[in-house]
Amino acid sequence: MSVLRLATATVGVSGVYVQACGAVVGPKEGEGPLGQEFDRVWPDEGKGYSSFEKAEQGLLQEACDTALQKAAMSWDALDVVLGGDLLDQTVTTNFVGRTHERPLLGMFAACATFTEALALAAILVGSGAAATALASASSHHLTAERQFRFPLELGYQRPPTSAWTSTAAGAVVLSREWRAIQVQAVTFGRVVDIGGKDPNDMGSAMAPAAFDTIERHFKATGLKPADYTEIVTGDLGHFGIDMLKTYASDKGVQFGDELNDCGRWLYDAQNQDTHNGGSGPGCSASVFAGPLTRRLAAIPHGRMLLVATGALFSPTTYQQGETIPCIAHAVQIASTGGDSAP
Repeated sequence: MSVLRLATATVGVSGVYVQACGAVVGPKEGEGPLGQEFDRVWPDEGKGYSSFEKAEQGLLQEACDTALQKAAMSWDALDVVLGGDLLDQTVTTNFVGRTHERPLLGMFAACATFTEALALAAILVGSGAAATALASASSHHLTAERQFRFPLELGYQRPPTSAWTSTAAGAVVLSREWRAIQVQAVTFGRVVDIGGKDPNDMGSAMAPAAFDTIERHFKATGLKPADYTEIVTGDLGHFGIDMLKTYASDKGVQFGDELNDCGRWLYDAQNQDTHNGGSGPGCSASVFAGPLTRRLAAIPHGRMLLVATGALFSPTTYQQGETIPCIAHAVQIASTGGDSAP
């Protein structure tokens, strides 16, 4: 059996491989430390589109097209597309669906959307329910800021704990054809709410959800931090990753150099003024689909745990004084010694 229940919400997967990836980012992301490792970097946030919302659709379309081109596949070869974004009614994902016309599973887990999509895609392929699947996620700084925080025209001052919603999209094509990277296991998160209410400090709110998922994944798989080449969270940022280490230490789990964060990698903390680092569904999607897959493929018997985290609030709940519930989904990926990176 290629899909096996290991514990509640943890599923072992075998025979599912990353065929190819596509990662497209905006100009600020292209100027960061990882800028040379993405497939495409946009020259500006709008790229000639009539709105930033349309620009985000173009960003996602390019990431998906790139992944399929690298896999030497057409859209018609896909059995199912899974993905999501931050905008109301996941319009980016749904509107791009008008162009590819493939069966679509749109989903929302805020910044944890990419690992949710990747995990479900792996289970579908591993179980035989789909022969091929594409998992994706996107975000755009100017669409997300306008929807979730303040009108862009205000030029408001951001506090040190705030994250920078990335202009980025990532897409991954999965099938059962052997390649350099395989999916080994997934753990779906549960909602964790520690009572945080500040939308400008999501790293602190999401750290407990990240640890909850990581701890359950360790128990289900029998692995520990040292068994991984890298454990990478989605967008806890500088503050959130330190809180994760504190939560883990209190529970007797010690992380070493294997722990890092996509949001910390995406920008230059000294020169790009992004404060806590990067966030948004496109953050982990683009960093995984770009730099991380290439690095993992080059490491014999390398093993990575990607844990994207999401703050499940909306402008309405924030205005009503609600707390911010959070979630994290994890995907364990390993190198196979294949011929090439995806």
